[in-house]
Amino acid sequence: MDHTSLYSSHFVAIEEPLYTGNLRTLLKLFLVIVAAVCGWGAWQVYAPVIPPANSSLLLRPGYSTRRIAAELKKAGVIRSELVFGLWHVLHPKPSLKAGEYRFERASSLPDVYERIARGDIYFHVVTIPEGYTMFDIAKSIEDAGLGSAKDFLEVAETRTRLISDLAPEAKSLEGYLFPNTYQFTRTQSLGEMAAEMVHQFRQVAQQIGLTADLPRVVTMASIVEKETAAPEERPLVASVYYNRLAQNMALDADPSVIYAEVLAGTYQGSLHHADLAVNSPYNTYRFPGLPPGPIGNPGKEALEAALHPERTEFLYFVSDGNGHHRFAHSLEEHNRNVTAYRRSLGLR
Repeated sequence: MDHTSLYSSHFVAIEEPLYTGNLRTLLKLFLVIVAAVCGWGAWQVYAPVIPPANSSLLLRPGYSTRRIAAELKKAGVIRSELVFGLWHVLHPKPSLKAGEYRFERASSLPDVYERIARGDIYFHVVTIPEGYTMFDIAKSIEDAGLGSAKDFLEVAETRTRLISDLAPEAKSLEGYLFPNTYQFTRTQSLGEMAAEMVHQFRQVAQQIGLTADLPRVVTMASIVEKETAAPEERPLVASVYYNRLAQNMALDADPSVIYAEVLAGTYQGSLHHADLAVNSPYNTYRFPGLPPGPIGNPGKEALEAALHPERTEFLYFVSDGNGHHRFAHSLEEHNRNVTAYRRSLGLR
């Protein structure tokens, strides 16, 4: 018997199962690892992430994909910066859009990525009512979280070049920040917001044919806007003030006195007789003619009223106590209307 042959045969019979078993073990281990990695990746990508309450994220222009991923991870909107970057490589978009994003419900990574790719940004709605002053508008901007009132006022007081072609002597943008409902984003500058309001004014002015003598008309419209909220009365109120100007009478417009005190920082919320003596060119009780500029930002109807006033001989008007006014041709008639108004209030 050949012992060498027996030895070799015995060796093969033992070693072949060990080799095959190790290979199978390694293969199983590899498959387990692959499955674990795929499962982890699928979890990272498709499992929704519940963001923190009221999660808001500002992605500024110029942010790289890596910076965007880092901001999303920091905000608790995605799980992995690496996976977001890989998803971007595998699903490239023309660009990821800058802006403010709000995440208020659970979202998967592809959902988050698609929102940023299509620019599904959050807009702050700011409503500017007719007659608001630039001080009121500044507060609305601040209340909306878009910037400080102080900074907006600085823009309104210095960016007069936005309207200088139409109102070359304007000392601020007062009167030209058109009342409307705007949608602003936090990536817009305060200057851009003001420019959008002025642009809206320009459009309306063009629509109604307001081109000649524009500063004078806007100033008159700002007074009319403050005097009455009744649309049908605005052309009548405008006629009173134009008639007074034609007769060199003082306008005696209370809203202009209020604005003078707002500018001085002394307005207490109501007008008293002593306030009529305030030394300001906006005080139309002391200084003849129109004030040096608008006292607020008029809407379209007030602008139209100032542009096309009624033809009347009225020189006076006073509230009737019911949201409208009584108009008079003479001081005697006006005094009777004042007496009637005081009686409606229970006064003597």
